[in-house]
Amino acid sequence: MTSPIETLVQQLDGKADESYDARAELIWIGSDAIPAVINGLPSLGGFGQLTAIEVFEEVADPRCGPALIALLRSDDSAVREWAAMALASLGIDGSVEPVRRTYRACLERATPPDWSEPEGIRWALTKLGARTPVVPPLTARLRATAADDAPGWPSARFAEIINDLADHAQVILYSEFWRVDAGRTYGISDNGLDWQLDWNAPWERLVEEARSWSIMQATEATVGRNIFAAPTWIDRTDLYPER
Repeated sequence: MTSPIETLVQQLDGKADESYDARAELIWIGSDAIPAVINGLPSLGGFGQLTAIEVFEEVADPRCGPALIALLRSDDSAVREWAAMALASLGIDGSVEPVRRTYRACLERATPPDWSEPEGIRWALTKLGARTPVVPPLTARLRATAADDAPGWPSARFAEIINDLADHAQVILYSEFWRVDAGRTYGISDNGLDWQLDWNAPWERLVEEARSWSIMQATEATVGRNIFAAPTWIDRTDLYPER
């Protein structure tokens, strides 16, 4: 006979409203619900598993660690990404190597490093202390001049930041721009550039092509007072990790 908690777990795969209500109820129940969520994971589809991961994160019960590690082997890229990020957010012991293997597998599938899954996994590795982003001195110094809650670097120094990163052999994947007005943050559209790099090209060429495209993003709309730029970049070791 299905228990009420098991019924809620099954509802995680339901329509949006049903799934949301089940998620909220399981979070309210807390740690007592975790064993049932873990046991029910294999029967859930991708949407239900993603919602279960949200339950794990909110309840923050370390017993979910092995289940999250198992989800790193999912056929669903979003499930793998969310599981890695949840492991990092919760600081689950023993998760570094499984997450690192998941990132390597992602690269072996030739997933472009600017796609969501590898980006999320890199964030997880950084959070777990297994990855240290390269932040050149000038870039670090310019970041420090912004307010603590600023969403990036002062856009007036955008070209300097891009050149500093490229001069230190970093490949810029993309940049986002934000306007801060009366304490609120608003996203700003750039000039519509959407570049794609040839990830089979030599690293040095990737660095220079990304530099050129990034500089072209700067327009009157994205560079000015109270506007911040937030570039995302990777190091050579992110594309060719040591084994």
